[in-house]
Amino acid sequence: MLMGVASSGCVLSAVRWAADIDYKLIVLSDCCADRDDEVQRVLMEKIFPGQATVTTSKEFIEAAANK
Repeated sequence: MLMGVASSGCVLSAVRWAADIDYKLIVLSDCCADRDDEVQRVLMEKIFPGQATVTTSKEFIEAAANK
């Protein structure tokens, strides 16, 4: 599970690296941020879904509680 304060930096690097070594990833979209709102939107809606499951923390907790 990934979250962070620099979606276009640390989170993007971690997603790319982890996907390259075949990790199954979850990015909590509401636990990530970027200075540029448009970059944040593009990463969460277009880039990250190609390599990770993107969900909110609420959806993640609800899914975990139902297992």
